Amino acid sequence: MKEVFQTDRGKVRLHNEDAGGVFINLDGDRLAIVADGMGGHRAGDVASEMSVSHLKQEWEKTKGIKDAETAETWLEEHIKKVNEILFDHALSHTECDGMGTTIVAAIATSLFATMANIGDSRGYILNESGFKQITEDHSLVNELVRTGQISKEDAEHHPRKNVLLRALGTEKTVEMDIKTITFEEGDLLLLCSDGLSNKVSETRMKDTLLSSGHLEEKAKTLISLANENGGEDNITLAIVEFLEASEGGM
Repeated sequence: MKEVFQTDRGKVRLHNEDAGGVFINLDGDRLAIVADGMGGHRAGDVASEMSVSHLKQEWEKTKGIKDAETAETWLEEHIKKVNEILFDHALSHTECDGMGTTIVAAIATSLFATMANIGDSRGYILNESGFKQITEDHSLVNELVRTGQISKEDAEHHPRKNVLLRALGTEKTVEMDIKTITFEEGDLLLLCSDGLSNKVSETRMKDTLLSSGHLEEKAKTLISLANENGGEDNITLAIVEFLEASEGGM
């Protein structure tokens, strides 16, 4: 496996409230995370950084993720624990009142990838079938599209596009979507905040991931495209590529 994580403040925001990374457990499996924080007085970066820090700490001492059920259980239990931590922190720190974060997290093993998400940070896969969004946005606009009230084209420019129906840390309990997919040699996972997905089309994402060059160059290109298209938000992404061990340096 090979991986890259990059984040950028963008061209407009004063602070970067996104966080994330790609972390390795005791068996060499990957956990990729992107979290897009929100809340006044810079509480958004507190929420996203606390989430990533806790999951990283727990993942790095984990082993034995051998099947999808174990991976799904791990993500559900630990993300729910993070939700409690954030919710309690906001209650005891008035400056963090109302803080929360989106999260998309993927466990990548040599047999499968399991992805969990809350909010509108997204997970995609590029494989022999093409480029596909795995996650479903928990947003007002996506719900309007899903129920046929507006078209996908209308959703792109909807004035309430940023309204989330779910976030991590804002309620005492939280629901998440969890999916497991086949992850095979040559496949790539892309996780990103809406600072990328709102600014770069899926066609451009796919073309960039298919282009020659190192993962670092592809990540840098995607961030540059988002900034060229306005860069109004923080831009964060993680890419995990399935390579045989002998190919790791390619």
